[in-house]
Amino acid sequence: MTDSIGRRRWAIAEGYIPGEGTGPEPAMTSHETACLLNSGDVDAHVEITIYFEDRARVGPYRVTVPAGRTLHQRFNDLTDPEPVPRDTPYASVLISDVPIVVQHTRLDSRQAENALLSTMAFPGDS
Repeated sequence: MTDSIGRRRWAIAEGYIPGEGTGPEPAMTSHETACLLNSGDVDAHVEITIYFEDRARVGPYRVTVPAGRTLHQRFNDLTDPEPVPRDTPYASVLISDVPIVVQHTRLDSRQAENALLSTMAFPGDS
């Protein structure tokens, strides 16, 4: 049995999917990604809620991270209950039924000189 690491609640306060990009798709499509690590022995069921500056939150979006695996979930690919809008600032909260680790990345390919950022999400109390 493997000890799981991480927390059950995470927040990513900064989110923004550029509406345009350069380069071949899908690899160079501008995107936001939550990199999820489940080091435990049971699948992680994760709910993602998106928060906006000027409208009601949306979610939950539901994803599963298999036991002992990682999932790189592009926010661009979240469509149910509705697509995450492009060119719109947002934040997100991720809640898992087992401890996971969350890292946030963004690829901004609006210019030929691409920009990539990555940061750890903020872990909640549980």
